[in-house]
Formats: sequence, structure tokens, C-alpha cells
Amino acid sequence: MNSSQIPHFDYIFTGTGLASLMTVYKMILSEKFSDKSILLLDQDSKKINDRTWCFWEKEESVWNSVISKKWDLALFANENFKRDLDLKPYSYNKIKGLDFYDFVFEAILKQPNITFLNEKVTDINELETHVFVGTEENRFTCNYLFNSIYTKALAERQNKYPVLQQHFVGWFVKTEKGVFNSEEVTFMDFSVEQKGNTRFMYVLPTSKTEALVEYTLFSEKLLPKEEYENEIKIYLKNLGIEQYEILEKEQGSIPMTCYPFWGKNTKRVLNIGTAGGWTKASTGYTFKNSDKKSSELVRFIQNDTSPEGSGSLSMKLFHKKSKFWFYDLLLLDILYRHNELGSSIFSSLFKKGNPKLIFKFLDEETSFFEDVKVILKCPKIPFIKALFRVIFLSNKFNSKT
Repeated sequence: MNSSQIPHFDYIFTGTGLASLMTVYKMILSEKFSDKSILLLDQDSKKINDRTWCFWEKEESVWNSVISKKWDLALFANENFKRDLDLKPYSYNKIKGLDFYDFVFEAILKQPNITFLNEKVTDINELETHVFVGTEENRFTCNYLFNSIYTKALAERQNKYPVLQQHFVGWFVKTEKGVFNSEEVTFMDFSVEQKGNTRFMYVLPTSKTEALVEYTLFSEKLLPKEEYENEIKIYLKNLGIEQYEILEKEQGSIPMTCYPFWGKNTKRVLNIGTAGGWTKASTGYTFKNSDKKSSELVRFIQNDTSPEGSGSLSMKLFHKKSKFWFYDLLLLDILYRHNELGSSIFSSLFKKGNPKLIFKFLDEETSFFEDVKVILKCPKIPFIKALFRVIFLSNKFNSKT
């Protein structure tokens, strides 16, 4: 196949995870891209329920129709106290992965200018006038490429920025007796044995007899699968649950790092999603951040006003580092060096803190004065030490103390 025979597109998305699908859906809603050819490439057909996304929100969004459950109350607990949190005006929302995929692909299939191919990407090569993309079956070119295929080695082979994982195993269980409070999500329960890490249980009850029960860690190393599952068994037993059925299982590992993925962006290639640093570094939450970033991206690419649609943009320009990046860096520095401090940090934040202000802070929407109110709830000495290290010893993240 010579170059004149290779199919050309205005935009190609390599990987169709959350960030790509959100961006494409918003491109459709904008009605500004109907004259642009768009190709989506992914080795995954998006036909199974492979994950659960949760996020908090004040108002309804474009994703409201695929929210399967909402909670207005949340429980925070550790070995010493429990606190019921009134989340209003926020609600804590759950979306099943398959519901989200079906919703977006229903819209995509109605667009004659958008093509989805279930193919594995093998090669990306940026040239002066276009980007070349290869799969195991085909070859394509495009004006701009949006890549959401995460390259783990980029973050893990450097030692300037700490890298943790939010790793978890979850069971969707159905119990014989009604033991769950279906109106309250267990946001973080640190009463489980910490074992020198940051470990907690996360429970999403959908009825009195059904819930997702998830054992989660913020730490550097993953565990053997049986350790997660044993902890879930112990937790269920402590809740008085003896008889239950496991309906589904899920597991995952989300990178938590302030590594500047955007430094890999070029004139024509933009990394998005986890591959672009869109995951909230200090919490691992992805949905809300991707929602915001995808809207910013659609507005950004609308500025490409050249006749051929490939001359006025540089993807290097799509990034703005904020004060929240710095806050996240401080927390990750602490947890990287002293992972056992996670429970005390989050407990101090939620024991007396205003949950509405905390959620606003985690959404990166607070003023500096509000930032200070949140930060002052946290233990002072670890953050002062982290501040010193980040400012003066940033080249020594690989030396744990």
C-alpha cells in the first residue's frame, strides 16, 4: 500500500477509554465536527462491564442518564471513630462501565464521519505534515492524534516524581439478610489492619442486600490477589455477613503520580486520560477530571481554524499546571516515603472537616483561602517536611527516609 492509498483522517484516537469516549461524545454534542473525519482504534470492543466509575457532583450533567445509583450520605471511619457525612448539595454517583460504553457508542454509530475499529495499535510515528498510525491489520494517517494508551514505563523509570498505585479488588455481593444501608456509601473505612500501608474498605450499596465491597490500597506495590480477597472475607464477617453470593468481581490498578505526562505532547500528538496525567494524582479519581479535561480539549481543538484543519494548533500548548498539582505532589511525597501515614492524614481531614469544602477542594475549585482551611486540618509536620523536600530536594525522590 503506497502513501496515496493509506486512509487519512482529521483526528485519530488511539485507545477508547474514558477520556477518548468523553471527548468524542462532546465533539458530537458541539455539532462543530460533522465535517471532520474521526477514527477510533482499540483492541477492546467495549462490550463488557469491566469497571465502575464514581464521582461527586452538584448538578446534573450529560452523563445523568447512565448513573445507576446516587447517594447523599457517606460514611468515613477508622479504628477510633465513625462519621456520617451529609454530602448535599453534592451527590455521590455510580456509573457502570458497560452502561457508559453503550451510551456513547449509540451516539457514535449515528455519525457517518466517525469510524470505530477493533484493532490493536502497534505504531505511532509523527511526521512534519501528519501522524502515521499502524495497527496489526491496517495503516492510517491523520492531522492530529489523541493517545490514551498508557505507557507505564514513562513514570516508573524515573525517580524525580513518586509513583504510587491505587490498587483494589472488589466483589459485587448479594446477601441473604438485609445488612447494608442503601442510602449511604462507605467512602473510606480505615478500620481494617493497615500493615504499614494506606489500606481501606470502600462499599457501594445498591440495596439492603447488594453492594460492591472493595479492598483498596494507596501504596507502591501490588499484593497477591488472595490477600485482597481474604481481607474482603474478613470485612464481610465483621459486618455480620455469613451467607452471601459473589455476583461479579473487579480489580484494577490506577497510577497515582504527578509525573508531567504532558511533556510528551508534541505538535500533532496529545496524550489524554491516564496517559496524559488526567487522573487526579492524590486520589486516583478519574471520571470528574476527565469530564473537565475533555470539555477543555474540545474547546481547544475548535481553535484549529486553518482551511485544511491542520495548521494552527500545537498540542504542546494543551496544559496548565495548577496549585493543585503542587498539593498532590506534597501528599504523594509523604505517602511514598511513609505509606503508613495515610490513615491519619485522611482521618484528620474528615473527622471535623466540612465534607462539602473537602469535595470542592478535591474538585480543584477552591480559592486559596479555602485551600488553607482544608490543608490546616491535616497533620502539620509531615507536610512541612514534604514542602521542604519538594522545594529543595526534588532531585532525591528516589532516596526514601
